Amino acid sequence: MHYHYSPTFSVITVTFNAADTLETTIQSVIAQTYHQVEYLIIDGASKDGTLSIIESYKDRISKVVSEPDKGLYDAMNKGLALATGDYVCFLNAGDAFHEDDTLEKMVHALHTATSLPDVLYGETAIVDKDGHFKRMRRLSAPEKLTWKSFKQGMLVCHQAFFAKRVLAEPYDLKYRFSSDFDWCVRVMKKSKSLFNTHLTLIDYLEEGMTTKNHKASLKERFWIMSKHYGFFPTMLYHLWFVLRTLIKK
Repeated sequence: MHYHYSPTFSVITVTFNAADTLETTIQSVIAQTYHQVEYLIIDGASKDGTLSIIESYKDRISKVVSEPDKGLYDAMNKGLALATGDYVCFLNAGDAFHEDDTLEKMVHALHTATSLPDVLYGETAIVDKDGHFKRMRRLSAPEKLTWKSFKQGMLVCHQAFFAKRVLAEPYDLKYRFSSDFDWCVRVMKKSKSLFNTHLTLIDYLEEGMTTKNHKASLKERFWIMSKHYGFFPTMLYHLWFVLRTLIKK
């Protein structure tokens, strides 16, 4: 039996001085052939040309907020609070849906589901600043995703993880770099059905995260994993990560 669903998607883009990359993201959202989309842009009071880019598309954007915030996850929480869709999805400036009909394909894939799943997920392609494909993300989405899957790392990119809005709690602001990891695990713990779309959903802009941030985010991720999976199992996994990296070299 085939079901016909037409869920609404709240797509949230958080920006701060993102004039160089934002337009790609806006165009990708407004080009979607599926129209049950609410688009929210939460800006941290940008000083560059970000606001004039937003202004030029404002008739296609559902809500715009521009005010100082306490960082990325605080802005994401503002977006969550304003969202009204069945699902929430976060696209950062520079990220894009993989194709103009990505959302339509996702909804089409749902005809095999007996009810609207709690989480929809898929694959992520890594692109350069001109939108050219570089490679698929190193970690690929598991066939069956559960909250325990992230013991092995963040197997699904945050952008390719669509959560039912009613299950999405606020991001924990005590984490500055890896709160999305914690958020995804918390959503999955509450989810009964996680649906693999078997689609490449997102083009993710490869930005060099500074080594300093990278170290801080790995440290944070370690504590998040310890919180959800226990300290000793997390220690063992991290020893395995290190070994795996050395073996691959």
